Amino acid sequence: MKRKYYLLGVPVVVAVAASFQLGSAPEPATQAPAVGAPIVTVQVPPLQGNAVIGQQIFAKRCSACHGENAAGKEGAGPPLIHVIYEPNHHADEAFQRAVAMGVRSHHWRFGDMPPVEGLTRGDVAMVTAYIRDVQRANGIQ
Repeated sequence: MKRKYYLLGVPVVVAVAASFQLGSAPEPATQAPAVGAPIVTVQVPPLQGNAVIGQQIFAKRCSACHGENAAGKEGAGPPLIHVIYEPNHHADEAFQRAVAMGVRSHHWRFGDMPPVEGLTRGDVAMVTAYIRDVQRANGIQ
């Protein structure tokens, strides 16, 4: 009787071994994102008031590094439409301080952010209103 169990066990062992072999196929190679490509996908809601002005300021003064609609830019700067920049982690004043004094790199691999010359606290408040509206539209509270 021992042979019957042995013979019945052989197909099971072969099937299990085959499944491990099939499951261990190498992953296809993936390419790194192109320099300048957006880092995240962003949905922009209809904007009103200061957020509209903030969007214009952002496009002129911030998008070179932070990308169109604050989606980040591979090789240049991080997305601001990201949970790292939610209001509970980075309050609005953090944006004011970043523009005025720059920021040492601590969340991302892009290096330090230099201060941004020529923007007033009012300008930064409008940019922040824009960023917060877009964050909320993308589920970042």
